Parts: sequence; structure tokens; C-alpha cells
Amino acid sequence: MIKQTVAVLFGGQSSEHEISCISAVTVIENINTDKYNTILIGITQDGKWIHTESAEEIRSGAWVKGKTRAVLSPDADMSGVLLIENGKAVCRKVDVIFPVLHGLYGEDGTVQGIFELSQIPYVGCGVLASSVSMDKLYTKIIVDTLGIRQAKYAAVRKEDLQDMDAVVKRVEETVPYPVFIKPCNAGSSRGVSKAENREMLINGLLEAVKHDRKILVEETIEGREIECAVLGGNEVKASGVGEILAAAEFYDYEAKYHNEESKTVMDPELPAGTVEELRRDAVAIFKAVDGFGLSRVDFFVTKDTGEVVFNEINTLPGFTSISMYPMLWENRGIAKPQLIEKLIQMAFSRKEK
Repeated sequence: MIKQTVAVLFGGQSSEHEISCISAVTVIENINTDKYNTILIGITQDGKWIHTESAEEIRSGAWVKGKTRAVLSPDADMSGVLLIENGKAVCRKVDVIFPVLHGLYGEDGTVQGIFELSQIPYVGCGVLASSVSMDKLYTKIIVDTLGIRQAKYAAVRKEDLQDMDAVVKRVEETVPYPVFIKPCNAGSSRGVSKAENREMLINGLLEAVKHDRKILVEETIEGREIECAVLGGNEVKASGVGEILAAAEFYDYEAKYHNEESKTVMDPELPAGTVEELRRDAVAIFKAVDGFGLSRVDFFVTKDTGEVVFNEINTLPGFTSISMYPMLWENRGIAKPQLIEKLIQMAFSRKEK
């Protein structure tokens, strides 16, 4: 059997660089090596594309010192990667791309545009779904059309902050304290803060604008944090649900990846009918943003009434050992190697259609 070649992209220029590397190791170690060869390409935080030889080099961090540069060609006739060392370039054909890139420049449609130009099949959502799902404001605009409840919100742009008094007045008239302040395009809760008064709101806005020029100010939802995995293309399936038990006041970057007290619970006990509502809403949102392949859809279930409230969608969720997306499918009998194979085959099927 002739093996096909999977190019695995990892790292990236976002604040989630470290998590992307950890996720990539999981993906690489669960790809079927009887069927596929792999080309491993890391993107440094300053934007260099480097070829590396093994998952171990990714795990140790040694890959960043690699001497072989990589260029994914947008030339559709080439369908491959140029590996350049000592002034000499070799083209390696690629059959499918598996991007394990979280956050900006990996999960926001930018790199997906290169994949489209190259005409190489790739895992995951396309340009549109990636870009609108990465932008929390535009996700909300789309979900508003579905009749699914989400937190009340106000949008703030960087230029608005020149008149902070006017911004604060508008926010306070729209969203009651306490509020969460979020950069629209930062992943893993980077730059997110909670404000209980005007001074905290101003400080939160000034922090959020360091991460993005668009900011979302949301009402606080007192509820349990519930997540659902989605898988598919024309036929979309939702997993069961999992609950996040955050060690911190909210599930920010540190609580998610560096606090061992944060826990996940599969199939938590919820009010009657809630699980099916969560699964149904997850699929509806995935379809509304034109999702393909995989996503994780996050919700709250309110503590007082048990109402389902949409939080956000992640089109390239983590694949680490503590990541909810693969855990939810494992809980449904789909192990990581099977899940990765399904995603690769979906990439090929999209190209054929």
C-alpha cells in the first residue's frame, strides 16, 4: 500500500503557541503510520516555518532551532511543501494538511486561505467558519438569528476608547454589572477580566485592547460550564456533554492549562431534556457558521433556572490529554486514532465534492 502524506502544522504566532505544540504531539502520536507518512512543520511565535523530524523534538522544544525552513506553496499545481536548507529547496508532495493551530493566524481563517489556494485537502473548518467563529462579536450576531439564548453584550472598538466616558455610559446602559470583558479575537481567555464596577470596567477595557481592537462586554451568567463536541460535514453529529469545574473564578488561560485543580466531568447530571437541547444547539450553531469537520461548542446552564446559554464555539479545539474535545468522543467509544482518521477522511471527502 502506498502511504499518503499528512502535513501537520503546529505552534503558531498566537498566545496559544504552547498548547498547540502539546496538541500536535497527541495528534502525531495517534496518526496511523501504516497508512500515512508525516511532514511536521512548526511555526514559531515570530512567524518562521520550520521543518522538524519527530514528536519528541516538539515535546522538548528543540524544533525551534531547526535549520530546515518550510514553505507551504499556494501554487495549486505544486500541491506540496518546499523544504529549504543551505540554499537548496526540495518539494515534498502533501496529500492532506492537519492544522493543529489554535488562536490567531491558525484558527481564524488566515492559514485556511493558503490551504484553499494550494488546493490541498485539509482538516477542519474553512475560511468563513474559522473567521466568524474566532470573532466573538460576529459569532454572536450569527447566533442571534437562531433564537438561542446568549449573554447580553455590548461591542467596543479601540477607537471608541478615546472617549472612555461615552463608552462606559453605553456599556452600563446595555449590560448590568458584573460584566466580563473579552477581546473579540483572542483565544484561551487571554485578556479576559471581570468587572463589578466602573473602575474595573475601564481597567478591563484597557487590558482587552492590548489583545484586539474589538472588545466584547458581556453580562455575567451564573451557571455551570458545559461543553459539547461536534463532528461532521454534510451529516453532523454531537457528542455527549462534559462539565468544566474551574479552579479559578472563571475558566481563563491559567485555570485551563496550569491549574491542576481544574477538573472535567463527563456526562454530568443535568435537568431533564437539557443534554438533548445542548446537543441540538451545538449542531445548529456549527451549521449556522458553516462549520466542517470539528468544533467544540461551549455553553452555560444557569444555576437558578437550568436554562441553556450559548458561550462560544472553537473551530480548532485542543487535543491535549486534558482537552475536552477528544475526551468527549472517547467517552462515546471513538478513540483518538479513530477520531483523527475520521477527520482526515472528511478532509478528503470535502475536496472530492
